[in-house]
This record gives sequence, structure tokens and C-alpha cells, in this order.
Amino acid sequence: AINACIVFMPTLDGKEIRTVESLGTPDAPHEIQDLVAKKNASQCGFCTPGIVMSLHALQLDDLPYTRNNIDEALAGNLCRCTGYGPIIDAAMSMHPTPSQTMDDIDILQNIQHDDVVEFSTRIYGHDRYFAIPKTVAQLTALVKDHPDAVLLAGGTDVGLWVTKHHKTLEKIIYLGNVNELNTFEETDENYIIGAGVKYTDACAQLGVLYPDMDSVMRRIGSTQIRNLGTIGGNIANGSPIGDMPPLLIAAGARLVLASQQGERDIALEDFFIDYGKQDLRAGEFVKTIIVPKIGPDQHYFAYKISKRFEQDISALCMGLSFDMVDGNCSNVRLAYGGMAATPKRATHAEKALEGQIWGETSARAAMAALDKDFTPITDMRASKDYRMNVAKNLILKAWLETKTQGHQQVLEAAYEF
Repeated sequence: AINACIVFMPTLDGKEIRTVESLGTPDAPHEIQDLVAKKNASQCGFCTPGIVMSLHALQLDDLPYTRNNIDEALAGNLCRCTGYGPIIDAAMSMHPTPSQTMDDIDILQNIQHDDVVEFSTRIYGHDRYFAIPKTVAQLTALVKDHPDAVLLAGGTDVGLWVTKHHKTLEKIIYLGNVNELNTFEETDENYIIGAGVKYTDACAQLGVLYPDMDSVMRRIGSTQIRNLGTIGGNIANGSPIGDMPPLLIAAGARLVLASQQGERDIALEDFFIDYGKQDLRAGEFVKTIIVPKIGPDQHYFAYKISKRFEQDISALCMGLSFDMVDGNCSNVRLAYGGMAATPKRATHAEKALEGQIWGETSARAAMAALDKDFTPITDMRASKDYRMNVAKNLILKAWLETKTQGHQQVLEAAYEF
């Protein structure tokens, strides 16, 4: 399932579209439609189509109908009548359904048979240009010829430019059909992630390797958003409050930028120059993200702070990584989002930890050093004082998580600032 309201129509070429009307009829409703009606799960009815389709997507995913899976499937659906009780009751009553019927298989085979065009699709009209390349070679040529075009991946941000800000986008290059951008590879030392890899796939692959990073990625939007949004898009967008950059910077990630002149490898933290400005030369785009594997002595922490736990923009994010041998910290990398005009490493705090025994004393020294690293601002999401206090206490939280203390002791220590 995806959010149809932010999807550009040309990106649906070669895909099957299912709507709530296709599931059943008033005389022969689909099981989910029938359960929603019989369980009184439809009140004002405004949210019902979206809820039905989200539950249908859960069926197609072949996942068990557990409360956790149902909650995750419905996380992007708002019922203002607060009818979640009967909605969940209806979902729990669903019967296991094969993910594909014979009709589905025939449709998919037809789509695959038709999708044999090897060249880039272009759509013109009314001073508009929409290109859909299929290879990196085609993409580099298009970006060179149309440097003013918007590069569209998942559209979770760009889509809002149109629906909320009513922007007119005259030139768009869609990246979703470039297979080389949708790969996940493993080498002896690194994971190489295509810039077009979606959050859903990243959770299934990178999230297994970095559990703390996975816990943050699963709080980004809802299932429908994570099925669209891409790791590369979150980076290329350059937002100072993007969730992934500080987590990946702490992991030591690097970017491969591509153009017709070749490829360029840079550290992720060097990509962000200033607010709204990234180290992208004319004709370049983000091709891959290289993430080092976690070492045997490495400790990694990732935290996201937001007003709502799920589906909310960050007030700040923190990523912390270090090697610990005989209790001493080395190769310390500490990065934050939401504390400056760009995602940024806390170099003074890193120095306070480097070579020190990992404990409360060194953690508090790093906390104090943050005053030299950042001067946060106050905005609608958090005050500058709140940001600084929370940023400091996340370092302490990381230390507390490595301790085997009782719950009350952890709470008491966490609030000593």
C-alpha cells in the first residue's frame, strides 16, 4: 500500500492499481468490507476506504494477523471518530487469504510481458517534461541535459510541494525504474545500498545489521510512506532534521555521487555544506550509500526524539558509534540532526570520549562539550534549551543502556542534568 495523494501518475506506468471499488460490490462485498460493516467499524465513513485498503495490503503481504502487524498496517490511517476498537476487531477476524489468485498471476505476467522497453520514457505536454530512465547511463545523460529538473524518487517530500504548496514542477526525472539504484550488496567490509532503496526494504536488510537504526526507521511515517520513501532521497533532500543522515554519519557512511564525468566518493558528513546546500556538482546525483559493517568491538546507538512517537518529524536525532577495547573508547563518531543548519558531527564531544573509559564520567564530559559543538535554535518542534538538554542526555542514555542497573536507578540517573 502507498499514499496515492502524493504519487505522480506517470510513476504508475507498468504497475497494477487496486482501489477499494475493485475489491467487491454492495451485493458481493470483499471479506474485509463485510467485516468492517458487520463489526460497526465504519462510523462517519470518511476513513473507511483507506482502512479497508490498508488491511487488504496486510493480506497481500502474507503476514499473520497479529495485533502488532495490524497496528503497523493501520498506523497511517486516521479515524477521527476514534473507532479503532471495532476496526481492530474486524482486522483480527480476517481469514488467511492467498496473496495471489490466478487472476493476479495473469495480470502480473501481462505487465511483465509489456514492460520490455529498454529506453527511457519521456512525456511532454503544456510546457511539462517527465522522464523515466531505466539505467544509470540514461539517468546521467538526462541530468546533464536537464540540470534544472527535479529528481523524483519516493515523492514523500516532493509530492507535498505540489499538494500542499501548490508548486508547478516543469521538469521531473523519475528514479524509481532505475534498477541499479534499487540494489543492496554486501562486500567483506561494507554494505552498498542503492540510493533508491526504500525504507521498507532497508528495514528488512540494513535494519537487521543495525538494530538501533532499524528502530528509528520503523518510526518514519507509516507503512504507506516507508513503501515510497528512499534512503537516498532523505539524504539528497539535505534537511537538517532528516532522520537518516546523523545515524549513517555515526556509522561512518560514505556517498558515491555519479555524473557523466564519472563517480566521486565522499564522506557523508562532507556532503552537507550549509542549510539547503549540498556538495552536488552540476549533473551529479546520489548513486549509492556505503555503510561499513559493525565490528566485533563496536557499539552503536541511534535515537529519535519527536513530539509523537510515530509518524512525526524529528526534533532531533542522534547517532553514536565507538569501538570499546578494555573499556576504552576509540574511533568515536557522534552525530546529530536538528541541532544545526545541517546534520553534523559533535567533534568536541567526540574528543571528550576518545581514549577514555566508557562510563558516567566520560559521558558527562561529552555532554558538557556539546556546548562547544552546537547552538541550536527554537522552532515549532522544540526550544533551543530543550534540544540541548535532550542532546546531552541521549549520551547519558547510551551509557545507561550499557549498564545492568535497576529501572529506578536508571530513571534517577537520567534526570540528573
